[in-house]
Amino acid sequence: MALKTGLTRAAAIVTLCLTSSAAFAAGDIGGGSMGGLWALPFAGMLLSIALGPILFPHFWELNYGKFAAFWAALVLVPLVLFRGFEPALGALAHTALLEYIPFIILLFALFTIAGGILIMGNLHGTPATNTALLAIGTLMASFVGTTGASIIMIRPVLRANDNRRHNVHVVVFFIFLVSNIGGSLTPLGDPPLFLGFLRGVNFFWTTTHLLPETALAVAILLALFFALDSWFYRKEDGMPALKDPTPDRDIKLYGKVNFLLLGGVIAAILMSASWKPGVAVTIAGVHVELQNIVRDGILLALAALSLMLTPNPVRAGNEFSWGPIKEVAKLFAGIFICIIPVLAMLQAGRDGAFSGLVSLVTNPDGSHNTVAYFWLTGALSSFLDNAPTYLVFFELAGGDPQKLMTTGALTLAAISAGAVFMGANTYIGNAPNFMVYAIAKDRKVRMPSFFGYMLWSGAILIPIFLLQTVIFFR
Repeated sequence: MALKTGLTRAAAIVTLCLTSSAAFAAGDIGGGSMGGLWALPFAGMLLSIALGPILFPHFWELNYGKFAAFWAALVLVPLVLFRGFEPALGALAHTALLEYIPFIILLFALFTIAGGILIMGNLHGTPATNTALLAIGTLMASFVGTTGASIIMIRPVLRANDNRRHNVHVVVFFIFLVSNIGGSLTPLGDPPLFLGFLRGVNFFWTTTHLLPETALAVAILLALFFALDSWFYRKEDGMPALKDPTPDRDIKLYGKVNFLLLGGVIAAILMSASWKPGVAVTIAGVHVELQNIVRDGILLALAALSLMLTPNPVRAGNEFSWGPIKEVAKLFAGIFICIIPVLAMLQAGRDGAFSGLVSLVTNPDGSHNTVAYFWLTGALSSFLDNAPTYLVFFELAGGDPQKLMTTGALTLAAISAGAVFMGANTYIGNAPNFMVYAIAKDRKVRMPSFFGYMLWSGAILIPIFLLQTVIFFR
């Protein structure tokens, strides 16, 4: 009898939850009436990504997909119960069709195409050569992505310096420049910027508005690197020469067809930004515009061409595998689902659960506090993934791309720079960081620990960011 009564009460609660959701339209989950508990799965998801690979790396490697599914379920099940099936489905479809799927398709295309470009041979790692390699990788990052540039350039850089006693600083500056700051000039460069593009930010907006900030950071870092590398290089004079495991030989480039395919990626994205046929396909109440469908189809076709046209030994030379992109796909599926209620609450502004955060980034006269946007976006991007962090502050700033690109241009620049630049502050701030760390460590480079790396970034990057604050964001 007690069991029957309990089941009756449970059914009544579920019915009440579903009935109360009738006030919400499809896709509208009522962010203004949500409490802070709705953000816990998002926080749990990001903390899992940040700490899992460090605290229990082997277990994480085998079960990261289950972590993502667990946190996503903690969002989806309550959404259905407390907001109703149709609003939950609408919100999920909107996120999947307009953000997650295009985002993953671009990363997949860049990952596949960049993985087909192989640089063989070896250079002697003099300060001038190393500085030139870092400059090339930094420039590449905005066109093949920070992940792509890191994949292409890290092994040539390591080979050039594998007979140097002091080479840790080379990898640290590589992470600063190639794996992070270099990706700030186009939506192809870093995932946060592509999310902004999907939200309506023009393709070349970041090129024009982040160029001064990027140029200053890159110039300072390259000059500082050259001075530091020259000091280490002179310090090795007179010491017995180490055996070079990869003697100097001519540089050869393989997989050149992939550069053409990268041009196709850029052309496809520019096409989707300029061609507006006014035709859309409606799926689960979400309007997917034709130009975006065509763009994603072209990107998949270019990735397929790369697989067909690139010889297998070229990919083998890059130690190419599908593991990293599978991990990104699963983890970002969890992130994009968990962020649904967070974005809904942010859209509610001062009427939502994050009213305190709104006040923190707002001046007394109601204008945006750009310094706060830069440092808060950057601080979170240092320890959490910078793509969802960008989305949070983009939405906090109003979420209107047209306003943010014009009257709010300084705010959007602060958010973009904070997300991209400060991802370099830790190994977990941006996906390529830990990948470069793992490759370098495998090549017997004595990489600093998690906190040891933060000493490097704190001493070198934070003063640069303070200078940028004074010059650009005050």
